[in-house]
Amino acid sequence: MKPTVFIDRTVPSEVEAKIAEYCDVDKWEGTNRIPRELLLAKLANADGLLTAGSRVDAELLTHAPQLKAVSTISVGYNHFDIDAMKQRGIIGTHTPHVLNNTVADLAFALILGTARRVAELDRYVKEGKWISGAGNKWFGQDVHHAKLGIIGMGRIGEAVARRARFGFEMEVSYYNRSRKPEAESLLGVRYLELNELLRESDFVVMLAPLTPETAKLIGREQFRLMKPSSIFINISRGQTVDEEALIEALQSGTITAAGLDVYEIEPIPADHPFLSMDNVLTLPHIGSATKATRFDMAMLAAQNLVNALTGQTPAHIVPELQ
Repeated sequence: MKPTVFIDRTVPSEVEAKIAEYCDVDKWEGTNRIPRELLLAKLANADGLLTAGSRVDAELLTHAPQLKAVSTISVGYNHFDIDAMKQRGIIGTHTPHVLNNTVADLAFALILGTARRVAELDRYVKEGKWISGAGNKWFGQDVHHAKLGIIGMGRIGEAVARRARFGFEMEVSYYNRSRKPEAESLLGVRYLELNELLRESDFVVMLAPLTPETAKLIGREQFRLMKPSSIFINISRGQTVDEEALIEALQSGTITAAGLDVYEIEPIPADHPFLSMDNVLTLPHIGSATKATRFDMAMLAAQNLVNALTGQTPAHIVPELQ
């Protein structure tokens, strides 16, 4: 008898077909996120769940007595209640590495967009305000040969560093929970303690995963260490930054600008201060959002789930559940 899988969002037909080779498939066909109550009901007889953000916690597991594996179409898995999944022996997988270059591209889109004030100047032109030369009013900052600090030197961090060093000839430093001698040698980057990195960098890119140790890692004290001309980029998780402190730093001129793809609350509330600030570039959490990369992520998640349900060891079990 085939295991049963529930897919809680629309996926490419090839991904569904991959799972259907080995499993009976049920799926949510709505365009919005599946209502929580319906998800719980659908999991009553499911052996596996393919998701991309549904909270997997004790409540969900209570409604899914047969559940053996959950595969998320994402690198991050902070929607997994690790303790609850451990207690039930649930296999949890994610999709690292396949999106490294795509996310690194977005990091540079935010770096360039904030430094050269791209969105702000786009509005200026479209609103008919470009009557004559604007002089230094619209000057931005150079990216080439500037100092870049990367917080969290995983594979995405290395991809960002590669673009910075060899594409823009930037001086790159990084802070990580452990040093990366090979990356230092291959990429010409140097390790700095966090406070020193913040003091030196013209651009700071947050890439650390969300853990108890990194929650609100960057707050008032950290922003005060940064240069008034510095720009802060966050493409990790919104909860790694104290948003109130970031708002204060931007409003007071403690730092110059921010480029954000992630927020404490998503979608970001319509009345959030970031949305009325010209020196903040806001994106709707699109780090991996290209057609090719999302397809590859979904296929990898499908393969992880199939392996977990057919007695094979998935390649990408989340570290805390290994």
